[in-house]
Amino acid sequence: MSRRPVVALLVLMLAAPAGAQELRAQLTPRDFTTLAAEIGAKIERITAREGERFRKGETLVAFDCSIQRAQLAEARAALSAAEKTVAVNTRLFELQTIGKLEADVAQAERDKARAKVDASSAVMAKCAVPAPFDGRVVEQKVRAQQFVQPGQALLDVLDDSVLELDFVVPSKWLVWLKPGHPFQVAIDETGKAYPVKLTRIGARIDPVSQSVKVTGAIGGHHPELAAGMSGRVLLSPP
Repeated sequence: MSRRPVVALLVLMLAAPAGAQELRAQLTPRDFTTLAAEIGAKIERITAREGERFRKGETLVAFDCSIQRAQLAEARAALSAAEKTVAVNTRLFELQTIGKLEADVAQAERDKARAKVDASSAVMAKCAVPAPFDGRVVEQKVRAQQFVQPGQALLDVLDDSVLELDFVVPSKWLVWLKPGHPFQVAIDETGKAYPVKLTRIGARIDPVSQSVKVTGAIGGHHPELAAGMSGRVLLSPP
């Protein structure tokens, strides 16, 4: 660590009010998830790799769905034939050439064919994995040309546009610590202090440690911050 960050941290600690308690905290993304395959198929391409940014709706992983595409074409052809049969049988029924049972069976076959088209279309929609939000790739768990199974993890992604601060405080502080309470955090990696406002208080108190998890939001835009950074929180009990 350079001389300037050390001085910045010392200034912050010296400027803290008497009675302030130092707490450890970590920056976490508000939105993060693991994208998984919903079908069994071979990966055709991966458009975003570890550390790269992406936009919401952008295709991150595309599968080779040539078999599924052929199955959809087959289902559509069967539906077309079923619809023509229904049209003919409806006319024949009006002419009383066939009975109502035959007409109803033709309509049932058409409905079954339509359901197969819907099912094949749903599978085709899973051939591309879109980005759920703007963000970055944390970890790439698969490679192109690899065959994956349904449910297999593909990418860990997060949205680092909004970072939250998670830490634990004594549960007895809840008599005065409320959402909206302002304080500061000194991030170790940057050596800088940032303003924070408490946003959420955990729903359960740990009976052993008599503590509760709380979350704060860092004010302003700070591109140097990244998820996983940690620091020191200074709060002053009244």
